Amino acid sequence: MTETTLRTATRTRRSNPVITLGAILLTLLILPTSVTGSGVALPHIGLDTHAPLAALQWVVHGYNLTFASFMLACGSLADLVGRRRMFLSGAALFAVASLVSALANDIYLLDLTRAVAGIGAAALLTSGSSLLAATFEGAARTRVFAAVGIMTGAGLALGAMVAGVLADAWGWRSFFGVHALLMALVMLAAPGMRESRDASVAGVDWAGTATLVAGLFLLMLGVVEGPQWGWASTSVLGMLAGSVLLMAAFVLVERRQRHPMLDLALLRNARFMALCLIPVVVTFAFVILLPLLPNYLLVANSTTSQAAGTTMLLMTLPILPTPVLAGKLIKWGLSLRAVLTASLGLLTLGAAWLALVLHPGVEAAELAGPLITLGVGLGLNFGLVDGAVLTVVAPEATGTAAGFLNTLRLGSEAIAIAAAGSALVNLLQGRLSGGSGRIPGYRGTPEALANSVNSGDLTGPLSTVPSGVRSRFFDFMTQGFTESWHIVLWGSAATCAILSAGICLMLAEPKRSVRSRRRHGRGAAANVGTPLAVCTDPCTRGDSSPHTCATGLACSVHQAPAE
Repeated sequence: MTETTLRTATRTRRSNPVITLGAILLTLLILPTSVTGSGVALPHIGLDTHAPLAALQWVVHGYNLTFASFMLACGSLADLVGRRRMFLSGAALFAVASLVSALANDIYLLDLTRAVAGIGAAALLTSGSSLLAATFEGAARTRVFAAVGIMTGAGLALGAMVAGVLADAWGWRSFFGVHALLMALVMLAAPGMRESRDASVAGVDWAGTATLVAGLFLLMLGVVEGPQWGWASTSVLGMLAGSVLLMAAFVLVERRQRHPMLDLALLRNARFMALCLIPVVVTFAFVILLPLLPNYLLVANSTTSQAAGTTMLLMTLPILPTPVLAGKLIKWGLSLRAVLTASLGLLTLGAAWLALVLHPGVEAAELAGPLITLGVGLGLNFGLVDGAVLTVVAPEATGTAAGFLNTLRLGSEAIAIAAAGSALVNLLQGRLSGGSGRIPGYRGTPEALANSVNSGDLTGPLSTVPSGVRSRFFDFMTQGFTESWHIVLWGSAATCAILSAGICLMLAEPKRSVRSRRRHGRGAAANVGTPLAVCTDPCTRGDSSPHTCATGLACSVHQAPAE
C-alpha cells in the first residue's frame, strides 16, 4: 500500500457519518433563518442605525442576491477543490460575516457583511448536499434527505419567531451573534467529514459567474431604487437595460464555453422547466411574506417583533408535517402532477384569501385560514420538486439541473422580495402625495414616511405629530398601507394563477407515455416510454415487482418490460 493510499484510508476510517450529518443539518437550520429572521430584525436595525430604507433593505437583499448568484459557481468549485474544503470555507466565511454583522455600527458595512454571508451560504448549501450524497447510500440516503427537508422547513418555520424573541430581548445584534456561534460549532465538525471531489470538472466558469452576478445585481438595484429615484430616471432605466444586456451576455458566454455551468439545452425540456417554475410560484405566494408581512403587523397592529414572528408560525409550521402527507397521497395512487397541482392551487388561494382578510388590527384567528393554506400549499411540494427535477433530465445533467433549480429559486426570491417591497413603497407614496396634506403637524416628505412605514416603523413619524391628531394620523397611515398591501397581494395571486396554469400544461405526460400506460395499466409502469421520467434514486425494495418511488415516478431498477 502506498503512502498516499494509506493516508486516504486513514482519513476515511476517521470520518464519522453522524458528525457529518449533524453539522449539515445544523447548517440547514441556520441558513433559512437568516432569510426569514433578518426581515423581522429590520425595524430594530433601522431605529438603531437611523438608516434610510434603501440601505436598510440591502440587509435582506444583499444576502439573497449573493446566495442566489454564487450557487452554480460554488457547486463547480466544490467539485474542483473538494466538498469538505468548500464546506469548511463557507462555514468560516459565514461565521466571520455574521460576527462582523453583530458588531457593525454602519449600515453600509452591515450590508456588505450580509452579502459576504450570502456567498458563504451558497458554498455551504452546495457542498453540504454533495457531502451527504457521498457519505450515505441506499435507504440511509433516503432517510437523510428526508431529515434535510424537515430541518430546512424548521428553519423557515422558526426563523421569524426566533429573530423576534432575540431582537426584543437582547437587540438585533444578538440574532447575527447567535448565527456566528452556531456556525463555529459547525466548523468543529470538519475533521469528522470525508473529503470528496469530481476529477472530471475542468474549472469554474468565471465569465458566466461574473455576467450572472452583475446582471442580477443591476436588476435588483434598479428594482429597489425605482421608488426612490423614479422609475423613469436615467439611472434606473440604465440599470435595468444593463441587466438585460448582461443576461444576454451570460447566454452567449454559456453557449461558447466547453464546460458551462449551465447547459442551455436544459431550458428546452418543458417538464424540467415546469418543475423549476414551481418555486417561482412559491416565491410570489409565500416567500415575499416572510420579510414583509411582519412589518405590516408591526405597523397596522402596533404589535411587537416577537408577536409578529409568532403569528408567522401559522404559515410556517404546516411546512413540517405536510410533506409526509404528500408522500402518502402519492403512495395511495395520486399522481405527482395531481399533488403539485393541488399545491399550486392552495398557494394561489392563500394569497387571494390573505388579500380579502387583511385589515388594520386583524386578529390571528382571521389570518389563520390563509396563512395555514399557504403553509400547506408549500409543504405539499416541499422536497418533492427537488427529487422530481432530477428524474426528468439525463443522469449526467443532474448536477447542473439541481444548480439551475436552486439558482432560479433563490434568484426569484431575491428579485420578488425587492419588487414587492418597492411596490409597497411606491403605492404608499402615491397615496401620501395625494392626502398627507390633510394631516396637520407632519412636516416630513411622503417618500420618507413611506420608507419608514414599509420598514415597520410608524412610531417614529407618529411621535412628530401633535398628540391631538395622532389617532387620525395612525388611521390614515394604516389604511393606506393596507390598501397598498391589497394591490400587491392581488397582483401576486394573479401571477401565481397564470404561472400555475402554464406549469400544469407543461407537466402533462407525452402522448406516447399515456399510450404505454394504457397498455401496462396505471401505477409503476406509468412512465414507460419516457426514459428520462424515471426515478434515479437507489431502490430499497427487495422484491422485483414494478413499483413507484416517493416522487411518484417509475423506479429505474424494477420496471415492467415494454411490450
